Amino acid sequence: MTEQGLAGDQRTRAWRLLAGNPVTVLSALVLGAVFVIAVTASFITPYGVNDVDVPQALRPPSGAHWMGTDELGRDVLSRVLMGVQASMKVAVVSVAFAAVVGVTLGVLAGYRGGWLDTVVMRIVDVMFAFPVLLLALAIVAVLGPGLTTTILAIGVVYVPIFARVARASTLSVRVEPYVAMSRTMGTGSGFILTRHILPNITGPLIVQTSLSLAFAILSEAALSFLGLGLQPPQPSLGRMIFDSQGFVTLAWWMAVFPGLAIFVIVLACNLLGDGLRDVLDPKQRTMIEARRRR
Repeated sequence: MTEQGLAGDQRTRAWRLLAGNPVTVLSALVLGAVFVIAVTASFITPYGVNDVDVPQALRPPSGAHWMGTDELGRDVLSRVLMGVQASMKVAVVSVAFAAVVGVTLGVLAGYRGGWLDTVVMRIVDVMFAFPVLLLALAIVAVLGPGLTTTILAIGVVYVPIFARVARASTLSVRVEPYVAMSRTMGTGSGFILTRHILPNITGPLIVQTSLSLAFAILSEAALSFLGLGLQPPQPSLGRMIFDSQGFVTLAWWMAVFPGLAIFVIVLACNLLGDGLRDVLDPKQRTMIEARRRR
């Protein structure tokens, strides 16, 4: 069987196993719904996110306000929807930035080796010495809070993760016979990287992207909770939880619904990542297939 035929057969097996896992399918559907909400939030909010109506302050969930109102009479549902939009925007852009930069560095370091590999990995090791949230806090503290800074801070701290995953995967692929044959035939490095290396390391990268989205959501919420992320009046799930601290006993809904939104998104990302890891890892895929046959 040719290389393309073998890859196609593996993809078919992976998709079949993925479709047969109800938890993974449900997680994918939930994330799909979250992305739809994030894209259309500006059009489906029943009220303006910053419309103040003091006489309606701290109203419990009702037909008029499905998730109640906050201390200023603002509709919690509208703010949660816009908060989801803001969180997903930060997560997607920051993870995309981290993936592009990290994968580029990791693939080049793993393929070229030598001094480039040494320099890239030493920088990665230094960045790994700092906790993710602490490093993000340091970047925001230097550049100042805001949407752009939050995206940059979260993106930078996840670059080393993608770089290490890409390098490890590249090291295992570059020793394959078809890569050695391409080198022997004088094929250029650019063709080898784009035709042989990158297509064969997409599995681990897809899994890492799913998991990184979950941690990016948590990081954005943590930064906003501390007042260093998105700034008022822009809605943020983390900021909404912070604002609800003084009203926990009077208006539980102010904290519960934003917290529930974060929980659902993060859980769906993690479950999807676990499901993708199981079907994209050849060893795990073989074990699952054998278990199902039994």
